[in-house]
Amino acid sequence: MKRFFEDKINKGNPFMNNEEKEQQTEEIKDEAQSAEETQETEQTSDTVSDEINTEESEAEKLKSDLENLNNQYIRLAADFENYRKRQAQERESLLKYGAQECLKKVIEVADNFDRALQTVENIDNIDKMKETFYILNKQLTDSLTKLGLEQIKSVGEKFDPNLHEAVMQTPTEEYPEETIIAEMQKGYKMGDKVLRPAMVNVAVK
Repeated sequence: MKRFFEDKINKGNPFMNNEEKEQQTEEIKDEAQSAEETQETEQTSDTVSDEINTEESEAEKLKSDLENLNNQYIRLAADFENYRKRQAQERESLLKYGAQECLKKVIEVADNFDRALQTVENIDNIDKMKETFYILNKQLTDSLTKLGLEQIKSVGEKFDPNLHEAVMQTPTEEYPEETIIAEMQKGYKMGDKVLRPAMVNVAVK
């Protein structure tokens, strides 16, 4: 490009005087400089454009990789959450329907022991039978306690509808109102869960 304009200057009009030649030379030099600047600008623009395209391509690839990783993370998180919920439900079911149903059946046996003990209380000539019943009752009670079964306190306690079921009410001045004065059937709970409320007789004014 530079050589082209130098040749143009050398091939100037031979009939021009020196001043005209100098003016023409300056114009050609300006034109050459402008052409060079334009060429440099175009080259710079092409270079910048290529760099931008490369950066955009890399950005798109990174964006795609990030989306893939994010989708994988979301799927893994969802799978883990579902697994955790299933495990929690299975544990809850085992405790709720396993231990509770078992304890409810054993409670019936405990009731029979209580009835048998009440029957033999007034029989004096079968001390050995009474002793046997006491031992059996203690063994059963200890076993139930180890399983987490707890007897609900009733006689002497204030009536609590969450723990007790009032099957009788007795007007009396001997006890404060809503005091449990007798237990008709024992109640049981496991932790905070009431398996069966105690059936009681409650004092009223």
